[in-house]
Amino acid sequence: MIDIKDVAKKVIADEAKAIQSLVDFIDDDFEKVVNLIYNSKGRVIITGIGKSAIIAQKIVATLNSTGTPSVFMHAADAIHGDLGMICHDDVVICISKSGNTPEIKVLIPLIRNVGNEQIVAMVSNTDSFLAQNAAYVIKAQVEREACPNNLAPTNSTTAQLVMGDALAICLIQCRSFSSRDFAKYHPGGSLGKRLYTRVSDVFDRENTPRVGPEDGIRRVIVEMSSGRLGAVAVTDEQEHLLGIITDGDLRRMLEKYQNVDLLKAKNVMSVAPKTIAEEELAYNAFQKMEQNCITQLIVVGEGNVYRGMVHIHDILREGVV
Repeated sequence: MIDIKDVAKKVIADEAKAIQSLVDFIDDDFEKVVNLIYNSKGRVIITGIGKSAIIAQKIVATLNSTGTPSVFMHAADAIHGDLGMICHDDVVICISKSGNTPEIKVLIPLIRNVGNEQIVAMVSNTDSFLAQNAAYVIKAQVEREACPNNLAPTNSTTAQLVMGDALAICLIQCRSFSSRDFAKYHPGGSLGKRLYTRVSDVFDRENTPRVGPEDGIRRVIVEMSSGRLGAVAVTDEQEHLLGIITDGDLRRMLEKYQNVDLLKAKNVMSVAPKTIAEEELAYNAFQKMEQNCITQLIVVGEGNVYRGMVHIHDILREGVV
């Protein structure tokens, strides 16, 4: 009977060791490939067969989502018509562990025939046909697979994936690719919403509880209750923000004063409320609330003009977090 935990731990350790060894293979060719892709007017075409083809698809997805237009081309389909997708300015990356598969051997001269000489090999066997016939070689070398029979692609496909990630991240840095750029390609799901949804998109512009500094406590309570946000803003006649009164402020007021009838808003307000601009990301508003242990922020426009309030429920309802 095998010890399942020990086997799993050994696989993870083997793959971690394989990944760590890749540091030694970041060489001049790797740097040249990054610059080649960065300066290219075309796309990146990535091809492979078997498990390498699956890794190629993932690398293509990563590159596309980080600003490098890329296309996957299956090596078997390429020799049956898909070669037509390759343009003269494209950079072609061929992924293969052995570098000697029949499909790759057929494919390389065909790629050259369509006028593309910028072939990049991502390969483990640097003595292979693919490595010898490529303009550049990215070494995804591993000593052996994690498979006890040294057959199932494990360490080798992990190495290919990591080298692909290294390419993508280098290109991100070259392009100064920002989180706003990333949001353009990820508009769906909570990740997309986190990157593009702004405070102006989530807060209710019609619900703007406010009082003047000379308003009495009764007026404060009525306005806070109608807004149902647990707070009310204090503004001047030009709607410039002066402060905030929260339900917590009212509780502390009752503990401090026996008679509240003569108190005004200016007597109980907090004069340095937490605010956020309309154009700020909603996720930044959420983080600010968490950091300050509060449930709402006052939304202000140019010149500290009161616009309304954003409540944590507005952000959660929108699916930003």
